[in-house]
Amino acid sequence: MVFLYAPREATMGDVQRIFYFHVSSAWVGFFGFFVTFLAGILYLARRERRWDILALSSVEVGLTFITMAVLTGSLWARPVWGTYWTWEPRLTISAVQLLIYLAYGMLRRTVEGPERQARFAAAYGIVAFVTVPLSWFAIRWWRTIHPDLFTGGGGMAITPRMVHTLLVSLVAFTLLYVTLLRQRMRLERFSDRVAALRGG
Repeated sequence: MVFLYAPREATMGDVQRIFYFHVSSAWVGFFGFFVTFLAGILYLARRERRWDILALSSVEVGLTFITMAVLTGSLWARPVWGTYWTWEPRLTISAVQLLIYLAYGMLRRTVEGPERQARFAAAYGIVAFVTVPLSWFAIRWWRTIHPDLFTGGGGMAITPRMVHTLLVSLVAFTLLYVTLLRQRMRLERFSDRVAALRGG
């Protein structure tokens, strides 16, 4: 659909087609961090390993998509803004967000004891989620060159066929997230079983 159905954007031309991958990756990354936020709350409330597995798996998959969003955004920015990166509010928050969620994995490796590790990671995942609404609202709160789909800011005119393509892309990327999440959770449960066999 991106190459056959979606029309050529009037201002940016064909380079705008990366938008469908960029926005979908960002959406799935944000969604992954939201799942981590919820799983963290559930872990702290119930102390069940399954919520810790969900939180960890969702962070890792979410990070993959956020990294993809940053990379596709940079590729899109070069021909449009004349640079791969500019320290405007949305991009700065995205860079900080990426580092914060990378630190989630480092935190898990430095804390000793599985229960303590899960507890710290759950609390960290809850606090780290503040970066998602910050990133989302950055283009509405501060002057930015980043396009805003909902207000038409940033000079991009979105047509109905572009909306259809974006919606299909969002669904496809969300299904990919669910598939990767399930595989990552299965791997973590398998790792738990191996550890239990070695310990027993």
